[in-house]
Amino acid sequence: MMAYFSSRMLAVTVNQLWDLRARGLTTAEIGAVIGWSPTAVKQHVREYGGVRPRRSDGRALRFEEREEILAGRAAGLSMREIGRRLGRAASTISRELARNTNEWGKYRATTAQARAFERARRPKPSKLVTNTRLREHVATELGLRRSPEQIVGRLHVLFPEDAEMRVSAETIYQAIYLQARGGLKHELTTAVRTGRTLRKPARAAQERRGRIPGMVMIQDRPAEADDRTVPGHWEGDLIIGKNGRSAIGTVIERHSNYLMLIHIPAGTNRVEAVRDGLIDKLGSLPDALRRSITWDQGSEMHKHHETAVGADIDVFFCDPHSPWQRASNENTNGLLRQYFPKGTDLTIHTPDDLAYVEWEMNTRPRKRLHFATPAEIIEPYLLH
Repeated sequence: MMAYFSSRMLAVTVNQLWDLRARGLTTAEIGAVIGWSPTAVKQHVREYGGVRPRRSDGRALRFEEREEILAGRAAGLSMREIGRRLGRAASTISRELARNTNEWGKYRATTAQARAFERARRPKPSKLVTNTRLREHVATELGLRRSPEQIVGRLHVLFPEDAEMRVSAETIYQAIYLQARGGLKHELTTAVRTGRTLRKPARAAQERRGRIPGMVMIQDRPAEADDRTVPGHWEGDLIIGKNGRSAIGTVIERHSNYLMLIHIPAGTNRVEAVRDGLIDKLGSLPDALRRSITWDQGSEMHKHHETAVGADIDVFFCDPHSPWQRASNENTNGLLRQYFPKGTDLTIHTPDDLAYVEWEMNTRPRKRLHFATPAEIIEPYLLH
């Protein structure tokens, strides 16, 4: 089969495309920079499922080197001399010419590059295809909404001596987004955090709410709360349902990433429901786990003084429009949208539903915890 050369086969162009995409440029903007049409950019990204192709490790010949080989052949240079000029072994030049010289003894850099590109892009058997035990484990973890990075890290914990139970996060992403790679069912794309079928480079931050009176600000919080080695410091917020008419409270412990959810029934006063939920959840904890809680400036914390007294915990508030001051909570709320999608009625979820989500999230391995789970980290403190 004849392979035709195009700029899509040049690593420098392809790498530039993915670099620009990572910076957030649109397909039209990327195309204008690299000289492709927006449709060509879109087709290329979709072909790879939004997953950046692996960069060359330096062993494969580049197009520029193939042009040097062509020039060396035209000048009558030996393969050894061409290799010396390129910093390549003579055997590399010999194999290149043997593969890509036609029946008339002609070598073309463009044809050679096109053939090499086609050979490289043919799907290779993925480890998730050939290793049934590994594939089933990964599929189970994805079904529990673990991220590929969490799955990979946890494999080292669960199978420390088993080299066959190893896979890269990129291989899992490729098996999800690139169906040509095979190995995982297409339905598992919905188990990924975003539920997307095309990998995206980033997502925009959410705008936060305004101030409320009578607050003690985060600047007055004890310095130890900034150090995640000290347990008992929490972060909290609400995730909001359709048209702002429903909500669920989310509370995260900074040391362990342990999650607690507050059920807010339909038709109840949100301020009172949050107050009562926090007192119920936090008030039952050991003293070592009731040091402080930091919230954003949502009106649901209007009765924060009652919360502080009822739960025996110090309450602090973030600066306006500063979600990074509750980084653990913000990240967890993003994860929780797998269970509670935006634009849906959150009052349909019962306390039992929330308890199950708590369990699944608290048994999810975390990279920051060296792939232990929040439940494993917080358990010694709960027992005391």
